[in-house]
Amino acid sequence: MALNLPRTVSVLGSTGSIGVSTLDLFEQAKVDVDVVALTAGRNVERLAEQALRWRPRIAVIEDEAGLPALRDRLKGSGIETAAGANAVRDAAAAEAQWVMSAIVGFAGLAPTLAAAKAGAVIALANKESLVCAGPALLRTARMAGGAVVPVDSEHSAIFQVLDPEVADQVSRLILTSSGGPFRNATREEMAAATPERALAHPNFSMGAKISIDSATMMNKGLEVIEAAYLFAMPPERIEVLVHPQQIIHSLVEYADGSTLAQLGPPDMRPPIACAFAWPDRLPWPAPKLDLTQTPLTFQHPDFDRFPALRIAKEALRAGGHAPAAMNAANERAVSAFLDRRIGFLDISAVVSETLERLDGMEFAADGPDAVECARMTDTEARRVADDVVGGLASRAARA
Repeated sequence: MALNLPRTVSVLGSTGSIGVSTLDLFEQAKVDVDVVALTAGRNVERLAEQALRWRPRIAVIEDEAGLPALRDRLKGSGIETAAGANAVRDAAAAEAQWVMSAIVGFAGLAPTLAAAKAGAVIALANKESLVCAGPALLRTARMAGGAVVPVDSEHSAIFQVLDPEVADQVSRLILTSSGGPFRNATREEMAAATPERALAHPNFSMGAKISIDSATMMNKGLEVIEAAYLFAMPPERIEVLVHPQQIIHSLVEYADGSTLAQLGPPDMRPPIACAFAWPDRLPWPAPKLDLTQTPLTFQHPDFDRFPALRIAKEALRAGGHAPAAMNAANERAVSAFLDRRIGFLDISAVVSETLERLDGMEFAADGPDAVECARMTDTEARRVADDVVGGLASRAARA
């Protein structure tokens, strides 16, 4: 039976781990796609290599300083080039049936919303788009005739096993987590952690920001918020289990006691394949499980050692601007830790204090211009977070 696969695709964030995995999947599955746009942040060399292989109509580098080098590498290819945040957004709005949204951070929000307005099926790997403007993004995609299909392995798992016809009979959504590199570490060990130690994820090779979020378990906090929006689920019915093997990606528990789980190897290409072929299934030489060789273990997360989980749930319950403010503060705190200006345990402390200082802020969370609403919150939260970081750094220098 012939599959009804997208013919025109764009990959936003093509040089990152998810973007690279997406293009590798296309290669492995030998799919016939017309690549409309490839975009990257700063990696000119890899973007040029990808562009020469996939021949997109346009290749965009967000860092405008990289445009001369990109043009030089693509000279004579006939591939259009552009640079800057506006160019990334315009590329996202181009007429592609399927758009991989894999830009890391708040920078991915405007392009993802642009793709949603264009009516594309969005394969969503950018957490911040949902965390900062989830209701607006989902509404925009629906009104434009498109869809949002999650790529995060946890949300992909729920997407695959949650029957929308009986969603009101779901007791719990259970997201699994590897526990990160500090799963069994003491608070003393975590307090002394270097960026190099925190970046050493046990299962995946990821970018620095995502790796640190995994170490603090903020990535799971962000995913709780995503799940609440994607599946219209209240926070009290979303839980997290630490599952070091990362074989079961999430579970859905129904009112009758049945619990359905989706299993797969710790590889991002299967959830990308699911998002690409949905509602079909894409045949490709996927890695297979051998459960006879894989013990499966679980434990509850420690909210004392990983307060980011509690902070995220509190932000979700607070609603309004709180999730976007939390995300912005976390981005600034992670950057400060990677720059060695604050300690590992200070990351969650910065986020928590930022939210406390912003309590009562009057910014709208969801208006006619969702990007502008989120940007106002993001800007103010970053300012406050930087002030908190500055205070911590000053005290540490005096100690």
